Formats: sequence, structure tokens, C-alpha cells
Amino acid sequence: MIEYTRQLDLVNLERLKIPITIIGAGAVGSFTALALAKMGASDLTVFDPDTIAPHNLPNQFYRIQDLGKSKVIALQEIIKDYTGIEIKVRNEKFTDQVLQGIVIVAVDSMDERKKIWHQVKRNIHVPLFIDTRMGAEVARIYAVNPLADAEVYDRSLYPSTEALREPCTRRAIIYTVLGLSAWVGQVVKKFISQETFPKEVILDFHLGMIIPS
Repeated sequence: MIEYTRQLDLVNLERLKIPITIIGAGAVGSFTALALAKMGASDLTVFDPDTIAPHNLPNQFYRIQDLGKSKVIALQEIIKDYTGIEIKVRNEKFTDQVLQGIVIVAVDSMDERKKIWHQVKRNIHVPLFIDTRMGAEVARIYAVNPLADAEVYDRSLYPSTEALREPCTRRAIIYTVLGLSAWVGQVVKKFISQETFPKEVILDFHLGMIIPS
């Protein structure tokens, strides 16, 4: 039985029972799921239709023996082994499924972000929307209330055709992934604790800087 004694004054486990949905089980999504489960989040759902390939292993939370398996099924098994928590998984692409609670976006495409945002914008059942974006050694996080902060987040969106694409050999590295996942974990903690947090943050691991909005 996992024991949370060391964090009881940091995280309210009752409030952490809020439903949390992670869309994307790649680098950020897989490690964020682990972080939240380790914190004690017990109502986790993860969407992803992909399978695990060799290029996923350096920066995603998967094992060599998981190659060829569904990402969400492997993630479900690993998190159960590490925490005892059985996350709910959807081995499918997110389209228009009903969402509630905290929604965390960990997808690669700006167009996909826009589709997901369309589903949660003005949704009274989603009090916190977290969008994670990453390229090489720089990460950006948006953490907004879809009712109160819609205009703030709307300004951050643009078509995928306008997105800066890093070369395939510069897209992700583990310390950027871990830093981004850690920041998401502390935003969730601050939210359930009713503490303030910035709506936008840039983590620059090349320069060693955190730039809040």
C-alpha cells in the first residue's frame, strides 16, 4: 500500500480525487500521468491511439519490452506497478468525448489543440485547462480557466501550418520533458489548494530560465 505521509502537508488527497484527463500519452503525457499518480491522483484518464516505437524510448515513460504495444495499455500497467493506481485508458484519438475536471493537453499538433479547446471552452465542468508545448530545450505551459480565461488562451492559438517545427533530431530531450511534467504537477497542486499560479510560463532549459507571464 503506497503511503503519502511525506506530502500530507503539501497535497490534499481528498481534493486530488477530482477527475483528471490527459490527452496524449507521449513524452509529457506519460510522465505527467506518473507524477500525478505518485502525488495520489486516483481518477486519471489518458487518451492516445498510438503504439510504442524505438524513437519513443529515450524521452517517454516506457520500457524496451513495451515496443509495439499500445501506449495507454503499457502506461496503465506501469503506473499500476509503480503506484497501485489503475488509471483509465482510452486507446483512441480524442474527438468529441465529454470532459470534466482538470484537462491536460499533451499533443504535438496545434490543430489538435484547437479541436480540444473547442470542446472545453466555456465548459462549466472543466475548471482547469493545462496545455503543454515543447520543442527541444524550451517548454511553454498555459494553465487557464475555460470560463474566465478564454480570451487569454485564444490568443495563443494558430494553425499548425504556422508552427515552428524543430528538426526531428531536436524535438525532445528528457530533462525538458521532466521539467514540464513537474511544472504541471505543481500547477495541479496549487489549483486544488486554491493557490495562485501564472496562466503562462516559459521554461528555457538552454538558458536556465523560468519566465512567467
